[in-house]
Amino acid sequence: MTTRSVYSTYRFWVEIEGLNEAAFSECSGLQAETEIYEWEEGGLNGFKHRLPGRTKFVNLVLKRGIATANLWQWYADVIQGKNLKRRSLSVVIYGYAGDTEVRWTVSDALPIKWVGPTLKTGASETAVETLELLHHGLTRV
Repeated sequence: MTTRSVYSTYRFWVEIEGLNEAAFSECSGLQAETEIYEWEEGGLNGFKHRLPGRTKFVNLVLKRGIATANLWQWYADVIQGKNLKRRSLSVVIYGYAGDTEVRWTVSDALPIKWVGPTLKTGASETAVETLELLHHGLTRV
């Protein structure tokens, strides 16, 4: 009999190469989809051949409280068109004992969008900013 683990979504960390600030409150975009090509063979009317094509990856979206200077500077360099440094990063889910349970490695990430917090007087929410990254694929380690 196989034991299956259930993982909590709130026990995760994002490790970004060269940056030591990676405490995010939300991560989305861990997604891959392989295109399917259909080929109709002449004289074979019972089915179509369905073949895998390219795999595409959606952008990774990270949300957190206001970032410190290092994370903002990475995106500011993209805005200015200088030092377009792509970074590898990992999204890690930790178990209750603190051990790494699941790790996805994202290769060659680059920030392409930043959304600042919504500010309202009288509100009690935490100021949250969003960083969107394009990348060249992900793997589960």
